[in-house]
Amino acid sequence: MRTIESMFADYAEHHKTLGNKVFHRLGIPMIMFSLLGLLAKVGIDTTSPVPLDLGVALIATAGIFYLVLEWRLAIAMIVISALLYLGARPLPVTVLWALFVAGWIFQFIGHSVYEKRQPAFFNNLVHLLVGPLWILNDVIPIVRPARADNVASK
Repeated sequence: MRTIESMFADYAEHHKTLGNKVFHRLGIPMIMFSLLGLLAKVGIDTTSPVPLDLGVALIATAGIFYLVLEWRLAIAMIVISALLYLGARPLPVTVLWALFVAGWIFQFIGHSVYEKRQPAFFNNLVHLLVGPLWILNDVIPIVRPARADNVASK
């Protein structure tokens, strides 16, 4: 598996302009919030003492991926994801869909207007999970950006 530094470096190559970064810092949390709220509406096991839904399943699955990459960022992301989930869960589906669509519009405005380059996930779907972690690392700097010459050798 690639290192978090190399994934961040690859992701950063698609997110160089200030305008794109601003739109991503707005859009990605909107997408996460609304997606967790929408997935919370899809129950997996409603008979257990703690009901399980797809939102919880996504947090757990992504959390495992994040723990393998960088445990300190993973812990922060799991806590943030849980808070987003709890905040989004009671909202109506129409509001969640509106936020989801708006978040994706922000992503594509950032790429088409400012970056003039396709989103990173067009080449690698893992970037759908890397993007939120990359933004979190910008807010809580834990992983230092890798230099280009170090990334090429990995």
